[in-house]
Amino acid sequence: MKTTQTLVAGLVAVVLALGGIAFGYWIHPGMASTQPASTGVAASTVAPSADRKPIYYQDPDGKADYSPTRKKTATGREYVPVYDNASTANPANTNSPIEPAPSGKGRVLYYRNPMGLADTSRVPKKDSMGMDYIPVYEGQDESGIVTVSPQRVQMLGVKTAPVEIRSSLTRSIRATGTIQADESRLAVVTTKFDGFVEKLFVSTTGASVRKGQPLAQVWIQTPDVVTQMGPDVITRQIDYIVALQEHNADSINQAARNLRNYGIPDSAIAEIRRTGRATRSITISAPLSGTVLEKTATQGMHFNAGDPLFKTADLSTVWLLADVAEQDFGNVQTGEAAHVSFVAYPGRMFTGSVDFIYPSLMAATRTGRVRIVLPNTNSLLRESMYASVSIDSPESAGGQALVVPDSAVIDSGARQVVIVARGEGKFEPRVVRIGAHGDGYIQVLDGLKVGEQVVVSANFLIDAESNLRAALQAFSPDAKKASGTP
Repeated sequence: MKTTQTLVAGLVAVVLALGGIAFGYWIHPGMASTQPASTGVAASTVAPSADRKPIYYQDPDGKADYSPTRKKTATGREYVPVYDNASTANPANTNSPIEPAPSGKGRVLYYRNPMGLADTSRVPKKDSMGMDYIPVYEGQDESGIVTVSPQRVQMLGVKTAPVEIRSSLTRSIRATGTIQADESRLAVVTTKFDGFVEKLFVSTTGASVRKGQPLAQVWIQTPDVVTQMGPDVITRQIDYIVALQEHNADSINQAARNLRNYGIPDSAIAEIRRTGRATRSITISAPLSGTVLEKTATQGMHFNAGDPLFKTADLSTVWLLADVAEQDFGNVQTGEAAHVSFVAYPGRMFTGSVDFIYPSLMAATRTGRVRIVLPNTNSLLRESMYASVSIDSPESAGGQALVVPDSAVIDSGARQVVIVARGEGKFEPRVVRIGAHGDGYIQVLDGLKVGEQVVVSANFLIDAESNLRAALQAFSPDAKKASGTP
């Protein structure tokens, strides 16, 4: 009996002792914080609420292993949910990879590849080289930004230039052409009667002649007596002599005009007037000063009326007929300056101006012809010389134009891209819409702002170093959707 009572009393004492301990724990909850947590993750999590959802789940042992959905370890332990303010709720937790959001930056949207590739993640992650993915905060989406280390930037020789405004642009239109004689300064020496060449005073092609200088002496052939073919110049001379003898001024002037119409020079008319006799030997002279380009006349030859005996040209000014590509043809205007270089004179530049634009294009070459007038000082320029031409064509930019150096634009034909330097080794490839070209600059119609820095050298090397093409894919909504970017 006593033994039974002793056992009951012992059990009651144990129950009371355990109740006291529980009561003390209930009235002193702060004591619980002194007890060690089973894992570091448990201390770092925040109690969930009905309106909050975890942003990802972390390994229960605090390892760098994350999952966007619920997951269990190989031993069956649940991954611990982590909320968007987990790191700020317990900043002492060093196992959590999430950094506190900087003031004013909001919550973390996603994590982007540290090398600028089009690869993002909703949870913290490391790339193949062990580099942490970079958090992108709310309002700080940097999709498409490529990052190059400062050492690599210096090694590549990257240079930048500011986006600026210019009042006008002058475009240089390239073309090729050949020299020809000025058609308005050409002269062909011929006669209006049949005859023979008695004597040549200028017997070589290329000789320089002055206006009125004798070229040849010809003998006038009278018309055939039977057929009466050809003009009777001798009869016209006799009419002139008769008018002189009659002292009839009107008849004299009319007869003199008839002789000039038949190609009798004033010198021959004066000789007839002095001697009072008709002549069959006439001296023909150069109508203009210039150079003999062609000489068909030879001593003793017979010629018919209208046959060219000499062809002369004034080469003090020459024409350059330039063939301009069809895409540039519409930009050329008369009066624009042209700079011309010749293979025959390397290092020398000749300057002329656009005088005429021909109205048609050549279908075979898709080029249009432009006439440029060049002064021929010292007769250096000769017919058929080959020339390279640069025509200064002012581009209309509607007042002021936003421009970048032409080396800043990467043109693939279908799209034009400029690399904008964001500082600290960050570069943003940006699609732009371009306009006029000129003076080594390209007008930017859309995509840039004044003062932004654009890469003007080594931009293709940045392309290779940072996989720029992959970064450009981030501009596509489909690419963002496939990578999980919100």
